[in-house]
Amino acid sequence: MRWFRRLAALLGFALVLLVALAAFYVQRSLPQTSGSLSLPGLVAPVKVQRDASDVTHILASRPQDAWMAMGYVHAQERGWQLEFNRRVMRGTLSEVLGPATLETDRLMRTLGIREAARAQFEGLPADAQLALKAYSAGINAFFAQGDQALTPEFLLLGIDPSGQARAGKYWDPLDSVGWSIMMALDLGANWGNEFARLSALRVLDTQALWELFPPYPGEQPAASADLATVYRDLGVYRQGAVTTSAAPVAPSGRNLREGFLARIGADLDLWTQGLGDVEGKGSNNWVVAGSRSATGKPLLANDPHLGLSAPAIWYFARLQAPDVEGMPGMDVIGATLPGTPFVVLGRTAEVAWGFTNTGPDVQDLYLEQINPANPRQYRVPGNGGEPAWADFTRRTETIRVKGESDVIHTVRSTRHGPVLSDAQAQHAKVLDTTRFVLSLRWTALDADNRNVVATLKSNRARSVPEMVEALREFHAPMQNVVMADRSGRIQYKAVGKVPLRSPGNDIRGVAPAPGWDARYDWAGWLPYEDTPQDDGARGWIATANQRIHGLDYPHFLTQDWAAPYRQERIEALLEKTPNHGIESFQAIHADQLSKATLRLLPFLQKTTSDHPLAAAALAALRDFDGVMDAERAAPLIYSAWADSFTRRVIGARLGKERFEAMYGKRLFRNAMEGILERDDANWCGTGGCAAASSAALADALDRLQKVHGADVTAWRWGDAHPAISIHRPLSNVKPLAHFFEVRTPTGGDPFTVNVGQYHLDKLDAPYANRHAASLRAIYDLADLDNSRFIYQTGQSGNVFSSRYRDMSETWVGVQYRALTMNPAQWASTLELRP
Repeated sequence: MRWFRRLAALLGFALVLLVALAAFYVQRSLPQTSGSLSLPGLVAPVKVQRDASDVTHILASRPQDAWMAMGYVHAQERGWQLEFNRRVMRGTLSEVLGPATLETDRLMRTLGIREAARAQFEGLPADAQLALKAYSAGINAFFAQGDQALTPEFLLLGIDPSGQARAGKYWDPLDSVGWSIMMALDLGANWGNEFARLSALRVLDTQALWELFPPYPGEQPAASADLATVYRDLGVYRQGAVTTSAAPVAPSGRNLREGFLARIGADLDLWTQGLGDVEGKGSNNWVVAGSRSATGKPLLANDPHLGLSAPAIWYFARLQAPDVEGMPGMDVIGATLPGTPFVVLGRTAEVAWGFTNTGPDVQDLYLEQINPANPRQYRVPGNGGEPAWADFTRRTETIRVKGESDVIHTVRSTRHGPVLSDAQAQHAKVLDTTRFVLSLRWTALDADNRNVVATLKSNRARSVPEMVEALREFHAPMQNVVMADRSGRIQYKAVGKVPLRSPGNDIRGVAPAPGWDARYDWAGWLPYEDTPQDDGARGWIATANQRIHGLDYPHFLTQDWAAPYRQERIEALLEKTPNHGIESFQAIHADQLSKATLRLLPFLQKTTSDHPLAAAALAALRDFDGVMDAERAAPLIYSAWADSFTRRVIGARLGKERFEAMYGKRLFRNAMEGILERDDANWCGTGGCAAASSAALADALDRLQKVHGADVTAWRWGDAHPAISIHRPLSNVKPLAHFFEVRTPTGGDPFTVNVGQYHLDKLDAPYANRHAASLRAIYDLADLDNSRFIYQTGQSGNVFSSRYRDMSETWVGVQYRALTMNPAQWASTLELRP
């Protein structure tokens, strides 16, 4: 037995050693937040202090030192986020994740994010270039030093950035410019809507198209052309069944590591899936003047709605530096984007601001006709009756793929922009790509995009007029900005570049237009002075992605406004309270009344069904008031019924494959409203919409019973509707997902002020809240240090840190943390030394 005791002792020692090594690694992976560290390139020491709210204050003696320190801190706290985002926009995911991410890499290379960033950077003024260079130097310095162990994502995927960082080539200014373009891509939806309409018109006539994609309430469709006839006469659609290869799967693996990587890549739910396709990307902001506040000074609120991720998209920080050698300084606090050195949303010492997405049509798809005699050419406007042709611009991209040979990808471009159909597999399922391709015209790719300059200037603004002038440089994505300053002034301005379309353009960008017809080309730009604005004469201003101008506004911005439900609710709550304070703003942030639910609820309440659970379900709905409370069953029953009705009625009309390609990215809720209110047999079938509703309720109850049991009184909306902040890419590895994700039950739905948007194509959790308030903030202009904020995870991007998810419960409860430039005490102080 002696040998057995020796073996047990050795195993025990090995286990203790393993635990000790793991503990040592975990400790080394956490950022140093006190004491001092060396940051080569600084001119003078920089203090990095964290307050009780875990906001990072960067206090420097010159602006470039502050930006460099910001880069260093972002790398400390969000190193993996920087790495993943860098690979997304550079189109190099497949290098570490294998062939499953090839389509994403092809898309990024086709869009030419890196090339556009280079052209934009070269056009920036010296101070903006200096800011991006300093920030990049801070990121590279962190990864080059290696004093802090890399987080587990780097180890699991075998990524070591230190070599590139030591050469100063890991992160460069083009990455920061590129990330600004990527945010415009995330908030852009028009190209997806255009393609969806093209696809739907293969089986619908034009009238039915506008029933499926209704224009904004009270408006006519923006396009006067009979689109179905246009596409039929051109012969744009692919004929016959489409055979597509299965998604590439990484090799089975020569070892456990390769098998693990293959599993990550094969099911990867990337941030980029659905870009340009998702309906309802929204936000809320509002401001009241001093005449409507308890303090006599303005109050401003903002909650931008974005996809939920762990770590969060935002990192809260303050940047302070004085004017030095002719360069203006700044003192600004708020939400930064890891990848850029500035505060994007927040306040200076004198002025606060908040964004929502305007959503103008700044992306147009063009049908480019291929020359049948020479496939290297496409059709362009001609002077006479005969077609004229021009060569595609071509460049070759080499995409490295883990475990496989390099992939050579040819990028074609036309006079409008990149050929998107070369990178989007769905396009080849619809379009006859031997005769036509789709190119993209998009403002964010233009060389004169100066978002960086606008954001830099906003960080220095001291009044509403200065903020309006600073944002003149803003390009894409166009934003609804509400502003307030300490003098009491409030204002709204739509900032960004919007194309003008000629009077003869009868498609107006709502669907792909013939690229060889010059009347569909853009005809200039809307002057900044003519973009919508509001000086707050009513005593308050609010935006929620609704139509932002009156019917007398002379310029076309878009047809694809968000339905006005959130806006109407915010307006009602603002009007209800004569004098607002922090508490009334908090109540608006928390509001879960769904006016969209109230519109459709009567159709469900009068539905009859012989399903065994129908009586209990209809009893739960009898007194339902449309408040999408997490603890109630009614919101779950209603949402499942609406889902089933859409699948049965719209899915049957479009066909399975076409419907599934669109659904989830859009809910078709506006279409459902019109169909039920018209009792439209063309959509519901010969039995009428009552029969379709009854069948949908039975379907919904079957599905809910399988997941939640047969006791309807025990069903809870929050159980089906948790907010899921996904980790990229480890949410796709089930044993790791629970560890890396942040999940919390929530209420709300896509139409509530406290929004909770779900993606119904994700059958594992179709009602999960995946797109919500990425932050909430309230700014008190009577005492700006009384401002507050919250978001859904935590400041740290390291899963081992106690600060990885420590804001989540506060966020769900619609509570806040203090956002102050003058904290009573510091939680930690780190000095960065030259």
